Amino acid sequence: MRTMRAEDVLPDDINSGEFKGMTIRKGTVAAFLANARTWLDANAAPDATATAGARIVEALPALGALGLFEILHIADPRLRAFVEQHGAAAAE
Repeated sequence: MRTMRAEDVLPDDINSGEFKGMTIRKGTVAAFLANARTWLDANAAPDATATAGARIVEALPALGALGLFEILHIADPRLRAFVEQHGAAAAE
């Protein structure tokens, strides 16, 4: 195994990459984290929570292709259950 920096995966001038046959945009993981924070925020407006949930679901195939959930565990039980419910294969 070798170590990597972000630019080793996607250089500054490249905005997406192919991972397990799927084109994934730079920023997908950061967007997932931002949407997860909104989805978990008890003070978020219901429409913001719903939109965040939809965007989380949309991102699950890409996150699965990246292998995110093979390495990282979602700490919050509600969010973990939501992800597993909407993308069990992506969350494994």
